Amino acid sequence: MNALNTPYVPVTTDIAIEGMTCASCASRVEKALKTVPGVQNVSVNVARDSACLVSVAPVALVDVQAAIKQAGFQLAVHDITLIISGMSCASCAGRVEKALLAVKGVVSARVNLARDSASIQTLAGTDPQFLIRAVEAAGYKAVLPEAVQIPSPAMPVGLDPELRSVLFAMALTVPLMLPMLAGFIGVHIQLPGLAQLLLALPVQFWFGRKFYKAAWGALRAGTGNMDLLVALGTSAGFGLSIYQLIASGAEHATHYYFEASAVVITLVMLGKWLERRAKRQTASAINALQRLQPVMAWVREHGQERQLPIASVKPADLVVVKPGERVPVDGIVLEGQTHIDESMLTGESLPIAKDVGAKVSSGTINIDGLIVIQTQAVGSETALARIIRLVESAQAAKAPIQRLVDRVSAVFVPVVIALAACTFVGWWFYNADVQQAIINAVAVLVIACPCALGLATPTAIIAGTGVAAQQGILIQNAEVLEVAYRTTAVVFDKTGTLTLGTPSLTAQIPALNNEPFLALAASLQTASNHPLANAVLSAANDAALVIPHASQCKALPGRGISGEVNGRILQLGNTRLMEELNVDITVLRSQAAQLESQGNTVSWLAELATPNQLLGLLGFGDQIKPEAPLAVQHLHNLGIITLLLTGDNQGSADHVGSLVGIQKVIANVLPGDKARIVNELKSAGQVVAMVGDGINDAPALAAADVGIAMATGADIAMHTAGITLMRSNPALVADAIDISRRTYRKIQQNLFWAFIYNLIGIPLAAFGFLNPMLAGAAMAFSSVSVVSNALLLKRWRSAANIPIQSK
Repeated sequence: MNALNTPYVPVTTDIAIEGMTCASCASRVEKALKTVPGVQNVSVNVARDSACLVSVAPVALVDVQAAIKQAGFQLAVHDITLIISGMSCASCAGRVEKALLAVKGVVSARVNLARDSASIQTLAGTDPQFLIRAVEAAGYKAVLPEAVQIPSPAMPVGLDPELRSVLFAMALTVPLMLPMLAGFIGVHIQLPGLAQLLLALPVQFWFGRKFYKAAWGALRAGTGNMDLLVALGTSAGFGLSIYQLIASGAEHATHYYFEASAVVITLVMLGKWLERRAKRQTASAINALQRLQPVMAWVREHGQERQLPIASVKPADLVVVKPGERVPVDGIVLEGQTHIDESMLTGESLPIAKDVGAKVSSGTINIDGLIVIQTQAVGSETALARIIRLVESAQAAKAPIQRLVDRVSAVFVPVVIALAACTFVGWWFYNADVQQAIINAVAVLVIACPCALGLATPTAIIAGTGVAAQQGILIQNAEVLEVAYRTTAVVFDKTGTLTLGTPSLTAQIPALNNEPFLALAASLQTASNHPLANAVLSAANDAALVIPHASQCKALPGRGISGEVNGRILQLGNTRLMEELNVDITVLRSQAAQLESQGNTVSWLAELATPNQLLGLLGFGDQIKPEAPLAVQHLHNLGIITLLLTGDNQGSADHVGSLVGIQKVIANVLPGDKARIVNELKSAGQVVAMVGDGINDAPALAAADVGIAMATGADIAMHTAGITLMRSNPALVADAIDISRRTYRKIQQNLFWAFIYNLIGIPLAAFGFLNPMLAGAAMAFSSVSVVSNALLLKRWRSAANIPIQSK
């Protein structure tokens, strides 16, 4: 049967979709999916939250995911992490990534050479064993993280097997180098050729066997890697020496190249050991966070306490935490008083006082008092677990600049092999010296270093995000780092960001002499959780007022609140609301202006009648955070302009802006307008970071190039932002930008060194200026230097509490 008569066999792909609620949703999803290349037919089932795609060939699930997201929904995916062993360079990482992407059901795969891991998104129901088998077929090993034990400082550790192999290889290699070392001091020593063979043989084929094994795996997969270059180069040198030994006789005094091959293998082994040791140090922050999670907890049941595994603790259980112990769960303190060390979660060095009703988090340390906690979250639902997932996600991500490295790595090894072949042929024709041609070709193979390229970006990201997390700055992904370092303007919200966010009632001025308007205002505010509402209710309770019942209460975003009290329709809100209602506020305008000039926020209470009647004026004061002026000063010293964007009145906003040193103040802004103003700044060429903590800040946080949220604020703000500050300290904003700048600078430095090693070293080797031993040392040093350079980020410390001088 010819190709024209071959029956068409359609490919069907079933996917799960999150967020659909009606037929309109299904229609939108169906329309979006039909735009995916290759898709011929789509059937969407709202009841099952699923869709079936029919195509001529397997569709790219990443395109499917993008189309569904564009339609306003989410492709239901499952995140899987694998620990990969056997990778040695960027080419290996690329091959593993390619193998994973070929597995049916895989949406995306990102391989991180620095963490020896792969982060995979799959369709629900994809068996991880398929992924493991795909990695093994590519020539590597993979296991799920549960199979890997987290190292503990308390665990007794013997001599590292890898280091032991390096030391044995050194012991065999040093005698081979004695003739060369002796020559430097004018002493002639010549080891017999047979002795050199016996010393070099175990180094080449026993200690170097992993290079051959990895090289064979690369060849079977039709690609190349660093191991292939080392295996080819050292085998050529070793084979040349064998030929010389046979041709000249075992006792004939001639120069062999056994020492060159042995030294290269030993140096590469040493370099890889140093590299892995340094890579473990880059991941120390995440390992330290993982070790914070307690495995046991004291649970109180029927007045009795018993110790249970943390997996057995359930929400609402009462957990007893003694002085000196780590808090095992997230919860609320029901009994006792203490101080909690939260430094590993927030970066705050001073213990925090905790009383009844206070929240505590898993992993923190109870300092000096016995407390009883009512459990709210356990295990993977705790704040600590979420932080670990966030940091792991950021460290597994690829920065956009890594795409350049991926493209180079894909062709690196074949190009190097071709250059080595050209070097051999060129030298052979140049002087007809086959030995010299082989040695120079070997030097080209050995000096090439794809591993440095693969490590340049991920090691910097791991080190940078890790040290930032230790200082209370959580960076969600690598893309945020690559944008944050270019920030030119920072926009602050006011309440809860630059101020404490706990305003108090400072003035209550009635418009009518006998109107008990504070009780009426408090009645409306019982339906709100806004900080100003809490201030009104607190003042009413302190005055022992009877608060009447309010009905039909409705929030007016950016304006205030309305409701019915005792048959009266009341409106409580800002000046904008009064203007919209045509309420005459002339009688209290001067008092309002005076309050605003002193930094107070003003709210008006009015009754809807004929005409609408002003009932009174409320003034609220909110203290500036002590760190706010320092935060703005830090940003100005970084060359960043600052703006204050608030829905508050102009007078109060100007007062706060002048106290903290903000350069531009924009007041009376509705939540939707905040995003519009951020977009206007971006259109003007600014790279904008928005800092906020409230629900009303979420649109602006999403619109900004970089969203920065306070962890003490609303959850939606933190979900929208790319950076979360674990302390309610605005001075951490400058720290977040500073660490992103330093991290990106390290990425650039690492890529420069990785490229420059190869751009300079390969031509030197090709023209005969590098022998294989020096080439091997340079290649090993290149990887170590790249990782060591990234490790310098670990010395970074938050400057949030360090006063600085203005420039």
